[in-house]
Amino acid sequence: MTAVRVLLVDDMREARRDLRTALTISGNIEIVGEAANGLEAVRLTESLLPDVVLMDLEMPVMDGYEATLRIKSRFRCKVIALTVHDYESARMKAQQSGVDAFLVKGAPVKTIVQTILKKE
Repeated sequence: MTAVRVLLVDDMREARRDLRTALTISGNIEIVGEAANGLEAVRLTESLLPDVVLMDLEMPVMDGYEATLRIKSRFRCKVIALTVHDYESARMKAQQSGVDAFLVKGAPVKTIVQTILKKE
């Protein structure tokens, strides 16, 4: 089975490192790149063509909402919001931006992996 190619997007380096480690050892997931803001995420999505973008929502330069809008309008990949902002307005704004799934940071790694691997 081919590994799912994932782009990690979070302005916190430690969060990206921890996700990379957890997802890599979970199997069948290949981390193809990392971005620290939404603008980098759009650029890397264009060059790397990941299957899934794991997107933080609140970041400098360009937030995850705008980055999701741009990515979903140009590329065929799944965008999963992974954020600390677990409130209804964030969920609604993320949904309007086009996210395919919404997860809260601190969710079990198993849940994140299942969401990444889930076929739409």
